Amino acid sequence: MSSAIKERIQLQMTELEMLFSMFPHKGEITLHDEHTFSNVQKYLNNTEDQDPPRVIEYSVSVTIDAPKVKVNLQVTLPHDYPYMAPQLFARSDALDRQQQFQLNQDLTSYITSLDLGELCIYTAVQWLQDNSISYIQNSKLYSESVPDAKTVKSLFNRMWIYSHHIYRQELRKKIFDCAKKLNLTGFCLTGKPGIICVEGIKGNCEEFWHDVRYPNWKHISCKHVESGETEANVDDLRLFQTFEDLQFQAHGDYGLRNDYHMDLGQFLEFLKAHQSEHVFQILFGVEGKCSEN
Repeated sequence: MSSAIKERIQLQMTELEMLFSMFPHKGEITLHDEHTFSNVQKYLNNTEDQDPPRVIEYSVSVTIDAPKVKVNLQVTLPHDYPYMAPQLFARSDALDRQQQFQLNQDLTSYITSLDLGELCIYTAVQWLQDNSISYIQNSKLYSESVPDAKTVKSLFNRMWIYSHHIYRQELRKKIFDCAKKLNLTGFCLTGKPGIICVEGIKGNCEEFWHDVRYPNWKHISCKHVESGETEANVDDLRLFQTFEDLQFQAHGDYGLRNDYHMDLGQFLEFLKAHQSEHVFQILFGVEGKCSEN
């Protein structure tokens, strides 16, 4: 069984390397875990039986011409892929919810019609390039902007949310499901304290803030909102490519126990990498210092 899983993961990596060669520009392919290649290679090179690494997750930014928009394809590969269908989810700020739901339903139907055992992520990308335009044109967001020739500006928000702690699995699931439903990128920092950042269309951010608070999340506050507007694609204003799950090591190596604080030095380094260092003082009231290794 272990050898079969290794063969399938090797196929997944071969496909991913091919996609990187076809989409070489920064931001076209984003790994959810930057250590994917090293972790998988270590597993493949190990001759002893061991548990496989976490599933491979990444996103592909697909450019659609006429109108010029981007569709982001989120990819999650089960260990048995390509002998099991991949989990795919496409989103775009040019799609309303109904058209996004319909596009994903049709994409799933198409992928499940293919023969198992065949690598199909590039096939899914091609399908999006060939078929997304009809869903975009049927979207309310598109039809509302067409009648007059005036330039349509999109309002953009980035919300920084602070909680005393975030641990419960059902709460984390609600956060991730809500962000995915509303096409929001950002992150959720699990632990004590808990930090959430969501960015995207202003109305979607506000709906997220309403949904996650109710009915009974009391120890939570929106510390800061960054606003903007653009005549181009909202994706151009994003600092994050996906909605990430952040878990930094707690002080003392005790893991996620609610009597230990997360290493905020690592969090500050993460903020710096995403051009958001200034938010640290807004969230915590002190200037940040990075962890010393």
